[in-house]
Amino acid sequence: MSQSVTTDKIEQKLEATSLENGSNGHEEKLVNHNAADDESADEDDEPTNGDATQGGGGTGSSKNKKKKKKSGAAKRKAKAANSNPVTQTEPPRVGITKIFPDGIFPVGEIQQYDESKFDESRKRVTAEELRERERLTQQEEGFDYNLIRRAAEVHRQVRRYAQNTVKPGMSMIDIAEIVEDGTRALVEANGFESGIGFPTGVSLNECAAHYTPNAGDKRILQSSDVLKIDFGVHVMGRIVDSAFTMTFEETHNPLLEAVRAATNEGIKQAGIDVRLGEVGAAIQEVMESHEYDVNGKTLKVKCIQNLNGHSIERYSIHGGKSVPIVAMPNLDVKMEEGEYFAIETFGSTGRGYVQDQGDCSHYARKAVLPKNLPIRVTSARPLLRTISNNFGSLPFCRRYLDRTGEKNYLLGLKHLVQLGVVQDYPPLCDIPGAMTAQYEHTILLRPTCKEVVSRGDDY
Repeated sequence: MSQSVTTDKIEQKLEATSLENGSNGHEEKLVNHNAADDESADEDDEPTNGDATQGGGGTGSSKNKKKKKKSGAAKRKAKAANSNPVTQTEPPRVGITKIFPDGIFPVGEIQQYDESKFDESRKRVTAEELRERERLTQQEEGFDYNLIRRAAEVHRQVRRYAQNTVKPGMSMIDIAEIVEDGTRALVEANGFESGIGFPTGVSLNECAAHYTPNAGDKRILQSSDVLKIDFGVHVMGRIVDSAFTMTFEETHNPLLEAVRAATNEGIKQAGIDVRLGEVGAAIQEVMESHEYDVNGKTLKVKCIQNLNGHSIERYSIHGGKSVPIVAMPNLDVKMEEGEYFAIETFGSTGRGYVQDQGDCSHYARKAVLPKNLPIRVTSARPLLRTISNNFGSLPFCRRYLDRTGEKNYLLGLKHLVQLGVVQDYPPLCDIPGAMTAQYEHTILLRPTCKEVVSRGDDY
């Protein structure tokens, strides 16, 4: 989900954040869920390996004894491995924990940091200390890496189905519901424990972000459209935010290639102690090196300068830091260990600048509410209660309010926006006739390495 900030305010906002907080390549690879770098899996296996080194006779009786000495976790893994594996259905409706009964989910793509970016204090930390720091971090509530990996695997399986299913002639509501129904089923939606991270964006053509259909929207996908699908999945508030673009004709495929390459460059450059302004410069250099011809006219690909990536916090899709996609040489705010970031880039054949346009569908309640609210519209107070009980600070859309049974809520919703209790996020569009594309991944800056948690074999 994109973060929109006017260009002249981005630097001020990030500098303020810094004061307040005190703060390779493009190979696509998905590591098996029994990967050796998973701490918990290694620890469960160690007692079994120890038993295997004892006795040494290799007789049938000694083997049986070794099996009895397996830990409970090892027994569960063995049972899961020997039983018939559960496979996903089409459309996807099998909860992801049924497919991974051991509770160990696939690790994302691992990239090593550019250590030349490290400050002097970090360069003195040993590899052993970093591994111990990583182990201790995961013991804290909400920091177990399997939470974000579970959400990421849901994202991969849902988007795979969407990529194979979405076709011209479908309504935008149907497209959004393909994603949302699959997400709810696979993540086994359960209140604030797991569910949709934010409304499914299905922005078309010059609209770059924040469009999802409201009830009654009749728009139909056309073969000439450029469709951005941007959706989120959360587990215990850990949100995976990832997006891709689809075309149904070859005309604008070079635009997609430029944006995908720019996103991968941003991921490559990101890391602990890296300045955000440097990430933006690298993204812009790659993105704007692309151009292509349509009907004899050369179209230059431009970064959409007032859209940004962003840090992600628990239950908050837009954290305190923005990741620009254009050069900002005076921006010295750094990425830090333990942070989650959505690295997303937007390319356009238009001006490279978006403005609010059209009916709003995306909203989010502020994380902290004032004690005394001067609510003057009768319907606003129960509506706020519904929003708090169902979404908290997670973004929502009008269709999601419809699902809760809310009716005639538009006046109350407008009042909550005017009070500053709820933030509205209207569609963000370039000039008519422009085409825009988006690619996005969620990364985790682990103490030992950078993990692109949402990476798949598609992008």
